[in-house]
Parts: sequence; C-alpha cells; structure tokens
Amino acid sequence: MTTDLVAEAIKKAGIAWIGTSGGPAHGLWVMPLDGSLIVVSGPGEQSAPGLAEASTAQVRLRGDTGGLIVVVEAQVERLAPGSEPWNEIAPQLATKRLNASGTAEQLVARWADSGCTVVRLTPTESAPLAAPDLPDDSGAASPRETPARVEVRRPFRLHRVRKKRR
Repeated sequence: MTTDLVAEAIKKAGIAWIGTSGGPAHGLWVMPLDGSLIVVSGPGEQSAPGLAEASTAQVRLRGDTGGLIVVVEAQVERLAPGSEPWNEIAPQLATKRLNASGTAEQLVARWADSGCTVVRLTPTESAPLAAPDLPDDSGAASPRETPARVEVRRPFRLHRVRKKRR
C-alpha cells in the first residue's frame, strides 16, 4: 500500500537519494515506472555502492520545489540480464538515459556485458516518513574523500586590485 504522496513523488522523480544498510545516501538518476523506481549503476554508469546486494533501501524523494517531502523504505529487486523483466525494462531505461553513446540496443547490451546492475525499487508496506515528521536539519553531510578533490591555490594577479572609494 503506497500513499498518494509516495505515488506522486515517485511519478515525478528524476533523482532520488538512496541509502543502504545505514550508509550515506547517494543522489542517483532514476526512472519512474509503474509505482517503482528503476536505477542503473556499474561500470560506465553512476556509482551506487551496496545497492545491488541490498534487500531494502531508504529512498528520499523531493517535491516540486526541490525540498525533501518523503522518506520511504523500498524493496530492492535486481533484474537479471536476459530475464523477462530485464527485456521489458532495460530498453525503456536506455531510451531515457541522456548523453549515452550508441543506440538503446547497444547500451542495453553494454550494460549486460560489462556487469552493470539494473534494480527496481518498490515501496514497502511500512509507513513513509512525511511532514510534519521530517527531520528539521538539512541532512547535508561533509564532502566524502575522493581523489577528484584537489587543493587549489589563489589565482595569480599581476596588479593589486584597489577598492573604489566612495
């Protein structure tokens, strides 16, 4: 049983913050489909640590204004390449994938060959967390360590910049 709020938030979702096993939530591109969210991750796609192995995940969805409106537990179902759900859902997901090289058929084949994971997240029967019970804090966390972060030095200025007097 999903509430109207959860159903509407899923229908309008383009991104969701998904966390597994109490770990940090990751902002992931999702495709809504029949009351569920479909997510692709793996080599050459977005990183979703632990999602493929998890049985449940916590999904945070935003509203029209961009703010958090609902947190819901979802059951994780991994779609196996070549299975009936894979053959039905993966091509739809490939057509929605922006900036992908090749055709949708080539993209689906690459996902299957490279070990990418396509999962379906379906809300569970547990009650969702919605207003007024949402947390008061922003939920922001400090940046995680990554090799992409580098220290930058101040830009070089040939001449001293003077402040204008009023």
